[in-house]
Amino acid sequence: MTSPDQPGGAPRPGDAADQWGERLPRRLGLLSAIAVLVGSTIGSGIFRVPARIADAVPSPLPMLGVWVAGGLMALCGALTYAELAGMYPRSGGLYQYLKEGHGRGVAFLYGWSELLVIRASSLGAISTVFAEYLLRLLGVERPAEGYGLPVHLIAAGAITATAALNYVGLKWASAVVNLTSAAKFGALVLIFVGAFLLGRQTGSFAHFTEVGGPVQATSFGLSLVAVLWAYDGFADLARVGGEIRDPERNLPRGLILGTLSIIGVYLAANVAYLYLIPVGEMRTSTLVAADAAKAMVGDVGVGLVSLAVMVSTLGAVASVMLTSPRIFFAMADDRLFFHGLARVHPRFHTPSRAIVLTAVMAVGYVLFLDFETLSDTFILATWPFYALAALSVFRLRNSRPDHPRPVRVIGYPVVPAVFVLAAILMLVNALVDDAGRMAMAFGLIASGLPVYWVWWRGRRVP
Repeated sequence: MTSPDQPGGAPRPGDAADQWGERLPRRLGLLSAIAVLVGSTIGSGIFRVPARIADAVPSPLPMLGVWVAGGLMALCGALTYAELAGMYPRSGGLYQYLKEGHGRGVAFLYGWSELLVIRASSLGAISTVFAEYLLRLLGVERPAEGYGLPVHLIAAGAITATAALNYVGLKWASAVVNLTSAAKFGALVLIFVGAFLLGRQTGSFAHFTEVGGPVQATSFGLSLVAVLWAYDGFADLARVGGEIRDPERNLPRGLILGTLSIIGVYLAANVAYLYLIPVGEMRTSTLVAADAAKAMVGDVGVGLVSLAVMVSTLGAVASVMLTSPRIFFAMADDRLFFHGLARVHPRFHTPSRAIVLTAVMAVGYVLFLDFETLSDTFILATWPFYALAALSVFRLRNSRPDHPRPVRVIGYPVVPAVFVLAAILMLVNALVDDAGRMAMAFGLIASGLPVYWVWWRGRRVP
């Protein structure tokens, strides 16, 4: 038997052979699975994005409509991926669905994009907000031009620390994710309740009828890109599919229940923000959660919310650092990437080298790019693959009709079709409004084509 610390090694002695061929131990139950999804999703977006949405859509009801539309897209995606997750409960998530539905080439491009753009920019954006709120909690006022170098250094430190935590074991990483997920979810619920109990002097239902300016159709569509950054995470749970117990049941249930809870708490938070802060003021409220808390209980609230946001974003970095390396681990296990990245640590039983690679890339990004560049680049690069993964449902229904499907998409074929169509429309809108950034994202994705060609020629797998 091959040692488990070697690439391609078998499970640890004493472990039952996994029926899906997974080499990582299955230790996550349903509650932990939901916590991973919540932890990956609730990070910086709900505390940072509302100001951008209010600026692009300066009217309360259309602004809330953007959040509803984003939530419905995320839910359609979760319902669609639930079927695929039940069929292929393996490490890598979308990588596995793309490989099964579209072949190794598309799966490689996804993994290449995750490595080069998506994961690094995601971790960088979340850790940037953690750093900003930490400085605010320490009493450092944000200059008009931003905090600059201190934010980049603190964010890099947060990525490094959470990578080290994930390196030493799933047990400790999942414990942190569980605790921070409960804390951040509870904090958003408290903001909603507190707004109507403690914010009556400054809050007003009249804020829901005020209009801060005209709403353009293209602005609505472009703001959806920012909202989808806040909702992103509904697919992250699938990446640790190889470490979830009873995955045919728990993985689809975790995807759906976690996404529904996110939609509810996001809408509640935005209603609270609007009640406390007029949409015209929200447009310039970069740290909107802290400003909302100040409207409720004064400067004490700023400190409490800043602390809550720090916990939230640090937990999100830990969650993303938990899920992301599994993509590169799965690629390496399939010999579609450097096989050394498929190493399972002999003591900690984690994909150790894949974790180090993810951290190095993320630190490199966060040291040189700002939040807006990081978050927009991430969304524009990842959604084409979200759409392709959803299309795998249709292809596999035709090509593998007899494959066991513990869960089938509710509302098939309408739900996956709506998800794919909405993703295409969102990307087309982004292309019209910001062709340069869209071209950059697709150029980075396309750069994987020659790499795959060279790699596949030299490393053909029987």
